[in-house]
Amino acid sequence: MVKRISQESGSKDIDAYIAGCPKDIQAKLNEIRAAIREAAPGATETMSYFHMPGYFYPGYDYNGMFAWFGLQKSYIALLLRPPVVQDHQDELSGYHTTKAAIHLPLYERIPVPLVKNLVKASVNVMKEKPRALASPKPRARRPTKSA
Repeated sequence: MVKRISQESGSKDIDAYIAGCPKDIQAKLNEIRAAIREAAPGATETMSYFHMPGYFYPGYDYNGMFAWFGLQKSYIALLLRPPVVQDHQDELSGYHTTKAAIHLPLYERIPVPLVKNLVKASVNVMKEKPRALASPKPRARRPTKSA
């Protein structure tokens, strides 16, 4: 489960995450962060259980999470809800991908328009699913037979 924190607290955690990365990569991480924020206005930033910056809108399945990014050894990972990666294979042909991730090479330009497009698609996938219930109704107990 994602730890819910305030927008301000989440932003500070992400500031610290980026500050802890190599100096020559920090600008790229900030570019991705800005692209996500622009593509998903009003989303809340958090450090997710993936131990990387994540973004959510409350009230949806999967805790409303729709995008994450993080530094790996040889690339920056951008994680999105499936089937976003599969639906954009033509645009992603030059990148290594998995079912839910795009590996952006460390020393290439960040494809900001592509990041924005993919984030918007991930938000749409999330919003297409029924909204999560705030609290499920308790199950009614069946009466027991008395002897």
